[in-house]
Amino acid sequence: MKEIGKRIGSNLPSGTTQFTLFVPSKNRDGRAIKQEKWVTAALEVFGKLFRGATAFPPGRGVWRDDDRNGQLVWDESVMVVSYAKPNDVTAKSLSELRHFLHTMGREAGQGEIGIVIDGAYYGISKYDE
Repeated sequence: MKEIGKRIGSNLPSGTTQFTLFVPSKNRDGRAIKQEKWVTAALEVFGKLFRGATAFPPGRGVWRDDDRNGQLVWDESVMVVSYAKPNDVTAKSLSELRHFLHTMGREAGQGEIGIVIDGAYYGISKYDE
């Protein structure tokens, strides 16, 4: 990777840990939430912790709520993507990210918050107080 950075003239650190957060547009009951509030908050968290992030336009999605007999919840999720330097992925930064994810899940009435870290999906359905 250093060779690629050198060849393209990159002088800033390259991020190697990818975080992709799905910010829903509805709660688990199918009612609209203040999505822009959560997208902005996610961008702020990733920017602070990992130097930056990008939010992609909404995409049509569906989530199966297994706690409600497989009811489908349709929404238009926004993906927030961040690339972090390995040295920035610390116990402290992951603790701060956890706090944000659990707060969003609880306050936005989500049955599950989904985040992908380096290609592995992590679903959070039980939120810290």
